[in-house]
Amino acid sequence: MRVSQTRHPAVRGLAQKLALGVNVTSRAVLCLVLLPATAQALQCPDRLPTFPPAPVESAGGVPAVPHDLRCIPLLSTSAGGDAWGMVDLVRIPSPFGVTVSADGHHLAQLRLRIEGLPDPSTLGDYSTYVAWVTPLELDPMTRLGEVGNGSQDLGRVGLNKYLILISAEASPAPSERAGPLVLRGRSPSARMEAHDMLAQAPSAEEASPEAHLLAEAAGWAMPPPYEGVPMLPGVMALAPEASPLLLEWTGGAELPEVAPRELISLPNGGTLDLEAGFVRRSIAGRDLVMLAFNGQHPGPLVDVEAGSTIFVNFSNQTPFPTAVHWHGVRLDNEFDGVPGVTQDPVPPGGDFQYRVHFPDAGIYWYHPHHREDVQQEMGLYGNLLVAPLEEDYYAPVNRQEVLMLDDLLLSPDGPVAFGEESANYMLMGRFGNVPLVNGEPSYAESAAPGEVVRLFLTNASNTRTFNVSLRRGESVVPMKVVATDVGKFEREERIESVVIAPAERYVVDVLFDTPGEYRLVNQVQGINHRMGVYREEVLELGTITVAGDPPLEDHRAAWEQLRENRDVVEDIDRVRGEFDRPIDHEIVLTLETDSLPLAIEQSMRYDWVFFNPVEWTGTMPVMNWATTGREVAWTIREPATQAENDEISWRFRVGDVVKIRVHNDRGAWHAMQHPLHIHGQRFLVLEQDGVPNTNLAWKDTALLPVGSTTDILLELSNPGRWMVHCHIAEHLESGMKFVFEVEGGQG
Repeated sequence: MRVSQTRHPAVRGLAQKLALGVNVTSRAVLCLVLLPATAQALQCPDRLPTFPPAPVESAGGVPAVPHDLRCIPLLSTSAGGDAWGMVDLVRIPSPFGVTVSADGHHLAQLRLRIEGLPDPSTLGDYSTYVAWVTPLELDPMTRLGEVGNGSQDLGRVGLNKYLILISAEASPAPSERAGPLVLRGRSPSARMEAHDMLAQAPSAEEASPEAHLLAEAAGWAMPPPYEGVPMLPGVMALAPEASPLLLEWTGGAELPEVAPRELISLPNGGTLDLEAGFVRRSIAGRDLVMLAFNGQHPGPLVDVEAGSTIFVNFSNQTPFPTAVHWHGVRLDNEFDGVPGVTQDPVPPGGDFQYRVHFPDAGIYWYHPHHREDVQQEMGLYGNLLVAPLEEDYYAPVNRQEVLMLDDLLLSPDGPVAFGEESANYMLMGRFGNVPLVNGEPSYAESAAPGEVVRLFLTNASNTRTFNVSLRRGESVVPMKVVATDVGKFEREERIESVVIAPAERYVVDVLFDTPGEYRLVNQVQGINHRMGVYREEVLELGTITVAGDPPLEDHRAAWEQLRENRDVVEDIDRVRGEFDRPIDHEIVLTLETDSLPLAIEQSMRYDWVFFNPVEWTGTMPVMNWATTGREVAWTIREPATQAENDEISWRFRVGDVVKIRVHNDRGAWHAMQHPLHIHGQRFLVLEQDGVPNTNLAWKDTALLPVGSTTDILLELSNPGRWMVHCHIAEHLESGMKFVFEVEGGQG
């Protein structure tokens, strides 16, 4: 039976659903999952939900906690009688917004509850029950452990689609399942199926000769497809409801060639001249016209000390009104670089002087805040490295490298056009098809055996969340995460990969222990939505060649130690008493659509049964390309007032500490992760999905997965009018933002 759906605007996609498997031989499993009218009716319940489920209204306009993404009901076979179980998929604490393995599999802690299991001896020569986990193919079958009535922990799982089975066995540790099956259930991801059986037919991949006519008539060239994931012919006949926009150089003189990034060290009171203008360059065999700060990709790396103030003389030599936002820096509000909020946009040919004060050590970055979907994608971004005043702020390393991660969307002829009247790629954001590190598609570096290198990582992409690891051969190289957006973690942690969303920063230390070639890799598990299957994507970002003599200073012992940062702990202690305070404000991140083409509606018909916590890669490029602000409105909604986006009005005073709960609506028509950025302040991620964060650090951007509920503690230290927004550039362009005000003192 196909999964049914109803999408009435009043409930925005939270309708009754029924997913049925088929009971066949011992090589398959019957699995019935009842999903209620809203997710609130299935909150990893103590009993199986009834069918049909009664409608449940969301309290105060807040979406019910989306437990259908975090529960596996275990249903009884005839051997199990009245037995029933539930597996809770519990979030595993992580330094990142989601917890995934180096190969991109989402990890969850399995917490099992069972009632009504009969005495196993009544089923035959059996003494106990054993839990198993297996992919849908039923091979391999992995034993999780002995189980019984009550609650128990089954450990962690990291599979894409899987089954949980409970069988009666003769011993607690059988090498393979041999006894009768009594309970079974399937992961939420296993509900995801192909859009239509016809999508699997060869003819479904054959576009009609007229498919491109609409795009060509409107002046558009079709974007490159995602290899191995063809779109339906109806989708291939679409075009954005906007005019195409491409950068053109009309200056007459020969366009200067791009230069590599320059390191500029500035003292307190120093001045930087920063010009945004055109450059030419070649990437992946294409000759491109792009934008650059000071003719460099990335823009100049500005090196300053914490506590210093610099002046930036900005000149706009682009055809766009623009400004420079100093991301994550708690500077004076008038220099935050938000057109229409803190300053007028700088017109083409105009200039503006910024005064930038750096109160916090760490890694920050600068980029436009006006049509950043175009300007940032075309090369306008750079890093700010703020050195700490304390010599022992970080553990010792041999050297440090600053890496900006990005991706660029290219057709065979050059950049894929943007929308002029409105950004396109509005639904999922603009995923690139050429990964870049420091502006280059093939990053190359060298290191000495035994050298410890500190990597300052920034994600400057429009949309893509990276899962970055280092590999030597097939082995994952361990790293140590030290810091994030606005400073260090309370404790250093050993990690295998870094999950970094747009605008986030992370600082990691790496020991290059032995000679050889180390690969910098982005590995994720994307989804082929048409076929309802996962699709592994591995992007090679660069290589580090380790050879030569060891460094003069050996910092191996310091790297092996996981330091507790008492200065961070004591700083957070000032607000730790506020962690359990009531929620002060609540917002919902969701999506409204209007007049989407029928082909897109039909293509997305069954995707809503399951959403990947993170849309890791752009497997639906043509459908996504065709959406603009005319059809898509990403929304921040305040349930208490029903205000949306710029209608939201929050007022605080300097010194306030505010607790905010953020729901990422799982019931949205196409739910997506959102990297939420708060300007001018810093915050702590206290907990996510009810699981406390056990290792805190100050943030300015947080990755909020699909269906998540996240509590943050916002410290108001900086007066002015400040923006809150999603940092997927196209979501911001659709209006996913609001401004709050902080008055300059306590009465």
